Amino acid sequence: MEVRTRFAPSPTGLLHIGGVRTALYAYLVAKKAKGKFFLRIEDTDQNRLVEGADKDIIETLKWLGLQFEDEITYQSKRQKIYQEHAEKLVKEGKAYEKDGAIWFKINTAGKTVITDLAGNRQLEIPNQDQKDFVILKSDKYPTYHLAHVVDDHLMATNPVIRGPEWIPSIPKHIQLFEAFGWEVTPYAHIPVILGPDKSKLSKRHGAKAASEFRTDGFLPEAILNYMAFLGWTPPSGKEILSVSEMAEEFDLKDVHVSSPVFDIVKLEWMNGEYIRKMSDEELLKSIEEYLSDISDSQLKNTKYEDREKLIKIIPLVKERIKKLSDFVPLTDFLFDNPEYEKDQFQISNFKFPISNTLNKVLDKLETIEKPWKADEFETTFRKLAEELGISVSQMFQLIRVAISGQNVTPPLFESIQILGEEETLNRVKKALSVV
Repeated sequence: MEVRTRFAPSPTGLLHIGGVRTALYAYLVAKKAKGKFFLRIEDTDQNRLVEGADKDIIETLKWLGLQFEDEITYQSKRQKIYQEHAEKLVKEGKAYEKDGAIWFKINTAGKTVITDLAGNRQLEIPNQDQKDFVILKSDKYPTYHLAHVVDDHLMATNPVIRGPEWIPSIPKHIQLFEAFGWEVTPYAHIPVILGPDKSKLSKRHGAKAASEFRTDGFLPEAILNYMAFLGWTPPSGKEILSVSEMAEEFDLKDVHVSSPVFDIVKLEWMNGEYIRKMSDEELLKSIEEYLSDISDSQLKNTKYEDREKLIKIIPLVKERIKKLSDFVPLTDFLFDNPEYEKDQFQISNFKFPISNTLNKVLDKLETIEKPWKADEFETTFRKLAEELGISVSQMFQLIRVAISGQNVTPPLFESIQILGEEETLNRVKKALSVV
């Protein structure tokens, strides 16, 4: 039997980062079996629809590389199918009409038992707590219960991968399959993701829409790698895996039953690892795309069009950034004149007269033979630090703040080489005018 999985979000908002894991697991199951992965938009709750949410879901999945089959199913366009199936149950005495809606007759005897593919566990739910439920609302749109059962049968979904919130409703869904005389679709209920405080994952934990992670400068490969591990440990024990490698190792029976904790710090670390694995050319391309297309509109600036400068900067920042967005604050002084403030010099907690020391720095810079060379530059200012009785680290930090207005930059001398001697001198003079 061909493996056919689906991701079936409701377009009631932007695709949440937690939903990415559901889509990923479904994609991995299909990819491993050389099957098919589908996207189904469950938009039957017309009152909760958010305009543009379906577009965000589609674009985010494509950005992540979770390629689905070309035909996207919109449940709102399948009303007639659901109505016909609901009416069939009424004719057979398995459902009834009340208040303009169609209700399914639940059997409350015994219990419902299934093997949940997630963790390969047996679930038992007493039927006595179940009640008759609506399958077709008075507005003629189906409820989730009816729509997903009909669609997963007609689309031959195998298996259905979804969240644990649907476990209490399993008797409803199993009885619907049986009422239609269909084979029950296998289910896998993957654990809910929690925040560090063990409450349901939310924005206060650093989780948000997946598209916002894109804007924040995260790489799709890193997001998928991290999200895969929220509920699953690869048998190989590897921490960095490509999607292809994940697909080879992934099995729903290995999915953990306990709820994982989302850790934004761990995700940033993993993103940094992916950045360092990239070639300089790959990182340059990613940063160029980020600066021109993805980041906030204020960054769409012609100053970043100097490709030669970008090429020089990339190797300097590669070991220092965790996200593509870190590139901007770290290197902005190389593209624009810094805004100097006295506070910036105070933050560094210099233990010497700043103005007097900067004047001596300027004198030395004006006497060093051009073009400046790294060894001579370092020797000159190590000697000056010794003469003035200050630490070498504070000497170079003073120069750093003077040329950048920042406490953290790429390597100092390499930054000076990109700025050039004249611009460096001008900036030290400007810093002097401030302090």
